[in-house]
Amino acid sequence: MMAHDSLDRLMRVMEASFDPYWREAWTRAQVASSLSLSNTRALMIDCEGGDGTRTPSRVAGFVLARRAPGEEELLLIAVSPEFRNRGLGRRLLRQFNRSAKVLGAEKVFLEMRAGNPAETLYRSEGYEPIGRRRDYYTAVDGATFDAVTFAKSLIE
Repeated sequence: MMAHDSLDRLMRVMEASFDPYWREAWTRAQVASSLSLSNTRALMIDCEGGDGTRTPSRVAGFVLARRAPGEEELLLIAVSPEFRNRGLGRRLLRQFNRSAKVLGAEKVFLEMRAGNPAETLYRSEGYEPIGRRRDYYTAVDGATFDAVTFAKSLIE
């Protein structure tokens, strides 16, 4: 279980990072419930690229992930707008990939809304689309968007 102050920092990033139009942000209760499970974890990054423990008041981003035998799923990744375009999202994604491999994952997955600009980052880090769910996401105004599933092998 994540400490209360760490959850506070993660939620500050969550609230700053996700546009309410897309309905992609999780609530505090959803994050806390997820992190209470033994197979779910959070990684954080500070504004200088460290893991958030050296400068905990300056947490700039996070990854929320869930493990299953031989694989890991990236549930959420976010970097606060004030810290974007500094390579922190790429560092977080690479940290996730490395740590998933250390924990025994042979493959990592993520799912994103079609048209999400993060697709460029995922593809540049070796993620490839493997599936699509039609009309999976619904925006505030009722518009629907497909979900695209990406995967990356961690076996070299």
